[in-house]
Amino acid sequence: MFELISNLVAAFLTLSIFSFLYKDNPFYKFAEHLLVGVSMGYAIPLAYENVFIPFVYNPIFLERRFIIIVPAIIGILYLFRFSKNLSWLARYPIVIFMGIVGMSVPMSMHSSVLVQMRSAMLPLDNINTFLIFIGTITILMYFYFSKEHKGTYGKISNVGVWFMMVGFGASFGYTVMARMSLLIGRIQFLLGDFLGLIK
Repeated sequence: MFELISNLVAAFLTLSIFSFLYKDNPFYKFAEHLLVGVSMGYAIPLAYENVFIPFVYNPIFLERRFIIIVPAIIGILYLFRFSKNLSWLARYPIVIFMGIVGMSVPMSMHSSVLVQMRSAMLPLDNINTFLIFIGTITILMYFYFSKEHKGTYGKISNVGVWFMMVGFGASFGYTVMARMSLLIGRIQFLLGDFLGLIK
């Protein structure tokens, strides 16, 4: 009985989401708002148990590490975003967070920049390293805006555009295939678990 009810609810919500393919409607809005509400209802107690208790309550009240009060107050300032008069106080934790992100830039230089530079400096002894070298040079030439993209320089920089389009296309294709796997899963649920048309 419980499985039947859960399958009915899941099928109704799945079809409600799919109904957006026709047009925006109350069923889609209901399923969308339900998703947001359930997600927040799950995330708030999860954050309370996994973040507030071990990193705020226990250190301050059990371990007597009162220095934790300072970052706790800074974090509480985020809540002032909901106040019209005191919303400016939420800018302080945002600034601090952006400063922490800025501190991670030198650490990410190795994984994001230096590794790619090393790949572009390998000996040109096979087709892969040759394509990496040509792609790197032509893309850099495309983003060099101090010289007008005309003549031979323009043609070479257009090769960089082709390299970028191949990269963007591969990323988009990967995203589409991931979404297609989700779609296949929901169709298998509707035709198999709910309607019993496939095993």
